[in-house]
Amino acid sequence: MDIRALGYLRLETTDLDAWRRYALDVLGMAQAPGTTDDTLLLRVDDRAYRIAVQAGESDRLLAAGWEVANAAALATAAAELEAAGVAVKAADDAELAERRVQGLVRVTDPCGNPLEIYWGQAQDHTPLATPYGNRFVTGDLGLGHVVLPVPDIEAALDFYENLLGFQLRDSMKLPPQAVPTAAEQRDFHWMHFMSPNSRHHSLGLYPGALPPGIVHFMVELETLDDVGRGLDRTKAAGIPIASSLGRHTNDRMVSFYAQAPGGFQVEYGWDGLIVDPATWVAKEITADSFWGHQWNG
Repeated sequence: MDIRALGYLRLETTDLDAWRRYALDVLGMAQAPGTTDDTLLLRVDDRAYRIAVQAGESDRLLAAGWEVANAAALATAAAELEAAGVAVKAADDAELAERRVQGLVRVTDPCGNPLEIYWGQAQDHTPLATPYGNRFVTGDLGLGHVVLPVPDIEAALDFYENLLGFQLRDSMKLPPQAVPTAAEQRDFHWMHFMSPNSRHHSLGLYPGALPPGIVHFMVELETLDDVGRGLDRTKAAGIPIASSLGRHTNDRMVSFYAQAPGGFQVEYGWDGLIVDPATWVAKEITADSFWGHQWNG
């Protein structure tokens, strides 16, 4: 299977106004054409949108969208999923129009996380005018990364590595207290970091349950100053800082984490590691960060 990148995220929220303020005034994203009273579309680059936030009755991940190159690649992906016993549902015309894509199938991973595999997302050729002049690192690397809750970590790793074709980059042991919702208690639990491209990781697998169906997503900025100014805006807006500024050991990202509306977090970072998949060797990391990233609670 030839998945190229994390293309978009679709979220449901019980407080669309809070998301509008957070995404535009704090994260510095741009509102995209097609935004309505009940759906906020967010631009960070030349795609029609990268994040869609839809008003609803719960706070949850509606789908992580994974991009393939073309119609043939989507057909191959669907056939391989069906051959592995995974239920595949093709999008109808209305869903394709809503997503601004030319082809799409919906599946769930072994832990019930909703995924969309698609090709042909529309571009927006108008200049991107972010509120603070900040720029996001996307392109062939995709939107950033997302961390999903997977209580059955072994089944999830097998699904993403051996069926979807993601490359395992690093793994880390978490103590039991870091995974209070694990399916079973052990001396430690593995967390895995994976990617289909040269971004160190586009996907993290957290070995526990979490009601919103998402632990956090990361967006990467072009400069450290962009991150610092984002941290100032976050504090000024009174948004809780989940983790202080720090540098991760695995992807070398300098970042902080803030609470997003809905019970999960957004990582706002700079200087993520780009790897050569042909020469990468998977490793165990034994610390989350070189410095910083002091977690609150």
